[in-house]
Amino acid sequence: MGENSKEKNIGEVCIADEVVAVIAGLAACEVEGVDSMAGKLGNELASRLAWKNAPRGTKVEVTEEHVSVDLSINLKYGYSIPKVTREVQEKVVSAIENMTGLKVI
Repeated sequence: MGENSKEKNIGEVCIADEVVAVIAGLAACEVEGVDSMAGKLGNELASRLAWKNAPRGTKVEVTEEHVSVDLSINLKYGYSIPKVTREVQEKVVSAIENMTGLKVI
């Protein structure tokens, strides 16, 4: 058998839910009109690293086929809720897909 006929297995990449949560939280906070992430700081990693905004308010589920993200955000007064949340969705989806290659639903 030649080298070209062998399958090359270079390993498997696993992306932790916490990593995706950090990406989502940071992307959301970059949108104008977002004041902060809402909710309890329910993540041990974030509290150890003393991160202020992420992944607080971020719930992520990563499967083999896709990523599901739930965000709780605080908006600044005077901003359009539909406009800001649409921008947050677009920014979060783009950041996760570009950084991880995972499909966001």
